[in-house]
Amino acid sequence: MMAWRGARGSGGFMVRAVYVGLTCGVLLGLFLYPTDLQRQEEQGDLLQPLLFLALVLCSMSLYFVVSLMDPGYVEHDEEEKEPVSDEKEAMSSQETLNLRLRRCGYCLLKQPMRARHCQACRHCVRRYDHHCPWIYNCVGERNHPFFVAYLAVQLVVLLWALPVAWSGLDFEHPSWAWFQYNLLLLLSFLVVAVFTVVMILLLGCHLYLASHNTTTWEFMSRHRISYLRDCEVENPFDRGIFLNLWQFFCTCRLIAWETLYPEVGGHTV
Repeated sequence: MMAWRGARGSGGFMVRAVYVGLTCGVLLGLFLYPTDLQRQEEQGDLLQPLLFLALVLCSMSLYFVVSLMDPGYVEHDEEEKEPVSDEKEAMSSQETLNLRLRRCGYCLLKQPMRARHCQACRHCVRRYDHHCPWIYNCVGERNHPFFVAYLAVQLVVLLWALPVAWSGLDFEHPSWAWFQYNLLLLLSFLVVAVFTVVMILLLGCHLYLASHNTTTWEFMSRHRISYLRDCEVENPFDRGIFLNLWQFFCTCRLIAWETLYPEVGGHTV
């Protein structure tokens, strides 16, 4: 079940307003100027313009899903849902090779393995990847697959928009008047070009991370993370590319990584 508990406040509203404004501005540039999409629209060939708009709406929908949904916050009541006796707790500790989960120094919750406290969101986030200022939310276990899907769809839109914007530019008669007239389309082209490079890099990085069952935080800060630093294997969660991708995109439930760690890593943290 999808929970909607993304970051709130005026900061989040401003970031999302900028995203919507940039998207609408680029769309205006592509459809108001004599681009390929505008010519097809004028000729009554609406298939490609409608398909392009559908992809834009899909991209915007994924953006708001990732931005507003719960990324995997660790809740206060999780420790109270299934109270266990001292004997059961001892048995559980024995089964997990005395693996001990640390308490967060900020919210004092017992952190599941791979969780980290985000000071921007003021929450501990399961399978924490990073806090993304562009979506004004954390990327964690719940919304990370949607984040990658957003990057992929957004990249398709940008790769389509790039030649469309270029098709509307006429360089045969450059002049100051031409520059003023085509300013919106020029800005649209520059925005699309910059974001295309950014999306290619981000999508490539996150597909690599997903295929190796690791996160940005784990990849960048391995030396600071005890369950990785003290582990005998490089990545105790890596099950191979295909299983990693299947688990990343197709597993809906939250995973208790601490129960898998001893089985794979064979090391006590």
